[in-house]
Amino acid sequence: KYLNGHKDIVKCHYPGLESHPQHAVAMRQMVGPGNDSMYGGMLSFEVENESWAMAVAGAVRVIRRATSLGGTETLIEHRASIEPPERRTSPSGLLRMSVGLEDA
Repeated sequence: KYLNGHKDIVKCHYPGLESHPQHAVAMRQMVGPGNDSMYGGMLSFEVENESWAMAVAGAVRVIRRATSLGGTETLIEHRASIEPPERRTSPSGLLRMSVGLEDA
């Protein structure tokens, strides 16, 4: 919710947000014990442009930059910078993040 309402975030992609197009599906499918919502720790958000996205990814301290988001630590990736230019499909300001288990 914090990122979704932040003035520098163009768009936030997370199924736990009511504004997400598949939020209703997520509410039905992402349920844990006791019917608790379990939307997971994967999210994406967009900033204005590629240079701003690279600045955000480079400025984080606890979060590590990585291409793979499958670790147990919090990771961030600027997807467009690892896609070949001729096959780039990600928005230039998109950052993907996997929230880890570390004690910050």
